[in-house]
Order: sequence, then structure tokens, then C-alpha cells
Amino acid sequence: MHTIGLVVYPNFQALGLAVASVFEYANLVRGERVYQFRLVSDEGGPVMTSQSFSVNTDRLRDSTYDTLIVAGDNECHLPPTSLLDYVREAPARSRRVAAICTGTFVLAAAGLLAGKRATTHWFHAQTFRKQYPDVLLDEDRIFVVDGQIWTSAGMTAGVDLALAIVEKDFGLTTARMVARKLVLHQRRGGGQSQFSALLELDAKSDRVQMAVAYATENLGSDLSVEVLAEAARLSPRQFSRVFREETGQSPAKAVERLRVEAARLMMETTRHPIEVIARETGFGDRERMRQAFLRAFGQPPQAIQRTSAGAAVAL
Repeated sequence: MHTIGLVVYPNFQALGLAVASVFEYANLVRGERVYQFRLVSDEGGPVMTSQSFSVNTDRLRDSTYDTLIVAGDNECHLPPTSLLDYVREAPARSRRVAAICTGTFVLAAAGLLAGKRATTHWFHAQTFRKQYPDVLLDEDRIFVVDGQIWTSAGMTAGVDLALAIVEKDFGLTTARMVARKLVLHQRRGGGQSQFSALLELDAKSDRVQMAVAYATENLGSDLSVEVLAEAARLSPRQFSRVFREETGQSPAKAVERLRVEAARLMMETTRHPIEVIARETGFGDRERMRQAFLRAFGQPPQAIQRTSAGAAVAL
């Protein structure tokens, strides 16, 4: 049985508790108790969350854990020195040591991240770099694995990290079954960006939302202004004006961003050649996709594909 300890401390972010459901459902889909999950703290007993309710915890030092996960908080406050001392020695006791969101600050303060790749919530990336310049921070990743150290981005990314742990322990099929049980729209790979094109668009009216939904479902097809205007039931001129007012960008720019995001996801989750990905996501040819990737990420698709392949090998 794999033992999981989620380390919490006063005012930790309550959403971090969501990782418990991943391991709970792993037990259900496997038909046996493959994970034993414990909520732990420095001294045990009640611990207050960021939302002013308490959770009961076991004392950290009363057990050992196959995987130790450190929760984060909203203000990047560090836990007591005694807890940092325990985390500092954790790699000698645990097979994996992980952090959710600003829990990465705790691992760095304990000296576990020097010279290692890591990620954290994008909002705190600049502060993290100033405090820990010896860490190879990549704030545009959902989660990062470097040896036995695992770190994730903002709080929902902790679920993605937990699913990756399940995949590592019991395979892709089990992880996918857990994701379905949790009603996740998609199971995100570690190399996926923390930023979403759909969130950035933030369409407000039903008509623009209809056009965005149509574009998302038909990326490989013609998505000219005329086609999207018809989906929105507006004239092309009216559609272009309303779309820019609501999203702050042109329909063509939005479509390119959606296609880039879809192409990047395909690189992370499939082994399709770049030519196939370019065709399936509507770019038509690899050169058009290359130019779009340079505009979006400052690097060509091949570089991102190599990074995704390296992350898969690390897992």
C-alpha cells in the first residue's frame, strides 16, 4: 500500500484538500485500498484553513510516507521551523516529495530545490525568483517532475499532479478512470501551460460564446470571420466589432491562439508527427504552425515537442 501524507499548516489554501479525492477514487477504481491518505501537520490536531474552518490532522512525525505532499497558502508564508526541518530530511524518508502551488516555497526554503526544475503559481513566480534564484523555475507549467521532487502550479493543478502520481504508480488506464470519476473535462499533462486561451477570451454574450464554442469544436475547418459570424448569427461586420469589444482581440487572433493551444496539447498527449498536428488543428502546414508558435511562445513546435517528450521520460 502507498501512503500519502498531505502536510498542512495554519491558513493553508483549502482547495489543496482536493488531492485527497484523487487517491480515494484510485482505491475505488482499483477495487482495493492501494493508497492510504493522511492529513498531517507539525503538531497534529485542528489546523485552520484559509477559509476559516478547521480540519483535523495527525502528527507528522508519527508515521512515514511513501509520498509527502506540502500544501500551499495564499500569502507564501512559511510554516514553523520545526516543520521545515522535517521537510528538509523528507527525501531520505519518502520516495516522492511534492508541493502544491506555493508549497513550492516551503520546499525551496527547506533547501530541496537548489539547481532543480520546479514550478509554482504564476502570480508568485517573480517573488519566488527573487527569493530563490538558484531554482530553475518554469511558471508556465502545470506541474514539473525533477527526480523525486514534484511541484505543481496553482491549486487545481494539484489534482493534475496527483493524477500523474497515480499514473506513475498504476498506469495510464487507472489515471484516466479516476479522471472520469472526478468528471474532469481533460487530464492535463505537466507540460501544459497554466494559461488558457478560453479563459483569456472571456466572451460575455451568448452569440460570441456560440462562435467560440464552434471554433473550439471545428479547429480543423475553415474558421473565417464569415463562418464564425454565421455561427453567431450576426453579420461579419457586426460580429467582428462585437467580438473585439468583448475579448479585446480579433477573431483571427483568437482562432490562432485556440489552434496553438490545441496543437500544444496534442504534442503532450500523442506521438503524432508535426505535419499531422498542423493539419488536425487547422494550420494546414507546419510552416504556418511554426510561425504561430513563435508568436505565442517564442519558440518553434519542435522545441516544445522535445520538452514534452523529456517530461514524459521523467515520469
